[in-house]
Amino acid sequence: MEKGYLGIDIGSISTKGVIVDEDNKILAKTYLWTEGNPINGVKRVLEDLQIQLREDIEVVSVGTTGSARELIGSILDAQVVKNEITAHAIGTLSIYPEARTIFEIGGQDSKIIIMDNGIVTDYAMNTLCAAGTGSFLSSQSKRLGIGIEELGDYALRSKNPTKIAGRCTVFAESDLVHKAQIGHSKEDIIAGLCKAVVTNYLNNVGKGKNIKSPIVFQGGVSKNLGVIKAFEESVGKEVHVDENGHLMGALGAAILAKKSGKEKTFNFGVKEMKFTTSGKDCDHCSNNCEIVCVMRDDEFLDAWGNRCEIGLHSIRKIMKNSI
Repeated sequence: MEKGYLGIDIGSISTKGVIVDEDNKILAKTYLWTEGNPINGVKRVLEDLQIQLREDIEVVSVGTTGSARELIGSILDAQVVKNEITAHAIGTLSIYPEARTIFEIGGQDSKIIIMDNGIVTDYAMNTLCAAGTGSFLSSQSKRLGIGIEELGDYALRSKNPTKIAGRCTVFAESDLVHKAQIGHSKEDIIAGLCKAVVTNYLNNVGKGKNIKSPIVFQGGVSKNLGVIKAFEESVGKEVHVDENGHLMGALGAAILAKKSGKEKTFNFGVKEMKFTTSGKDCDHCSNNCEIVCVMRDDEFLDAWGNRCEIGLHSIRKIMKNSI
């Protein structure tokens, strides 16, 4: 049997999964909508990956990243649970070892990662403003009656991109409606939207950052050719996009799992198990933390969400004694 390493990137909008071999070659990959339920999202990802995986591959280590990494890491008994910055950097460097800057735009957040000689030296994340994210483009594509996957082609056909106020989703939407009403073409409006997303990103996430080449653009929005073009025009440099750019976090998590040296045969049967979560209020100090507990069938797995260890130990003890 050959060894495989599983990486899962769980976001609010999408859940990504990859399995790599000893040489970081992707053996199976998938990208599915989370649909507000990360547990079910991961189960569907596992099912899809298992179908693709050769029978002579045995998954021996698991890594998780993304906003629900703790939850899914507990469920999958992951060997590695890592933050998104580290996972995306590791995944990107495995394909672009000379990369100096990473632009990443996902469904509901965006980030920039600055590297020097393969080491992360600076980064920033934006989780507050939707105007520079994929969800913003998705909502506007619906407003215009165009599929999200078609936006890039429309943008490239534009001869005179419309100026869209992209600092805020409210202003952008009202501006978009106004420009459509006075006769701007869909092509020009969409090109303007792509430029607005890039301008918002560079003025917020990229503000004050030393952007150097090679630049790699990733995340779901990296599939939009209009945004790629807008980035290259704005920074005046080539922007690289890999065919698996939307999977870089999952790829990084898989590579980190492999590097950990911790191995335990992974059972895909976990997707058939029942998992539930519940919140427990901790009143041991003024932090008043809401601690999340996760159960597998009737078994207590773990808890997190604490600012200190006092309440967490108490909650774990109560949960274990109640079973």
